[in-house]
Amino acid sequence: MRRALTIFERSFGSNYPNVAVALYNLAILLLTTNRIAEADPLLIRSIAIDEASLGKDNPRVARHLVLRSFLHVATNRIDEAEPLMRRALAIDEAGLRPYHPEVVRDLHNLGALLHAANRIGEAEPLMRRALSICLDFTQRTGHEHPHLQIVSGIYRDLLRETGKSDAEIEAAIAAEARRI
Repeated sequence: MRRALTIFERSFGSNYPNVAVALYNLAILLLTTNRIAEADPLLIRSIAIDEASLGKDNPRVARHLVLRSFLHVATNRIDEAEPLMRRALAIDEAGLRPYHPEVVRDLHNLGALLHAANRIGEAEPLMRRALSICLDFTQRTGHEHPHLQIVSGIYRDLLRETGKSDAEIEAAIAAEARRI
């Protein structure tokens, strides 16, 4: 990976968009091998390159922001992760279709972060919206949305934590499906 990065930088310059991709891929590798401190500067640089070359509101910038937010979650810096997740959601909502898997991913990630921070009241509407998008996609296309199972499971857990019974949870999900 580092060799590919070096080749891209020498061939095209350090601010070339493919350099950002190589930095992102290397950051993923470093994160998966628990070398988090090495990954963060790469992500910062990849975001800066993509913002300069593609624009601050490009969905690829959002993808890089999401990965950086995961890095912050992994190092228990939730206060730093939340604004990155919110920005990624705003970018994807503006640039992609409302039922796009990336929008659902962003809603789910932010909802899960708030849920983990015991901010259930803020997490619930995000997870309900993610579930609604998944259900709408499934009804419109006849194919299950790729995130439906995980989103519905987390939404059920969230509602259970608010004290709802299994019957109330299933009724809430059924009502959401009928609302679409």
